[in-house]
Amino acid sequence: MTEQEAPSFAIEKLYIKDLSLEVPNAPAIYLERETPEIGLQLQTGALKVGDDIFEVTLTATVTAKIGEKNVFLVEVGQSGLFRIRNVPEENIEPLLAIACPNILFPYAREAVSQSVTRAGFAPVVLQPVNFEAMYAARAEQEQTANA
Repeated sequence: MTEQEAPSFAIEKLYIKDLSLEVPNAPAIYLERETPEIGLQLQTGALKVGDDIFEVTLTATVTAKIGEKNVFLVEVGQSGLFRIRNVPEENIEPLLAIACPNILFPYAREAVSQSVTRAGFAPVVLQPVNFEAMYAARAEQEQTANA
């Protein structure tokens, strides 16, 4: 197998595609002394943008609440352009749904933490995520829905 025929996977570019922060109850929320409850939602999406180029976006939505009051809401769309060559078709989807989000997650975690800190709150450090388990659960849901 020549070098041109060998499977390859490369990061072309990493970037923040979307970033928003809301502190809807400011300034009164800064007087609260309770520790907020943090919620996290993750979504991934992939789009083919060239012959061997895919854009993958990991969207992390972090909400903080004290009771029914919203403390803050941060949404980060961390994206990357990935070059995938000579990889069997059946292996591309797992690469896009598992490997790419694993690469993007630390950057999204940093953007969330910095945004929350700049908003005047203690940093939020997101715990590691098992994207392989998320992919398996999604595949199982799709199988159940199609059955």
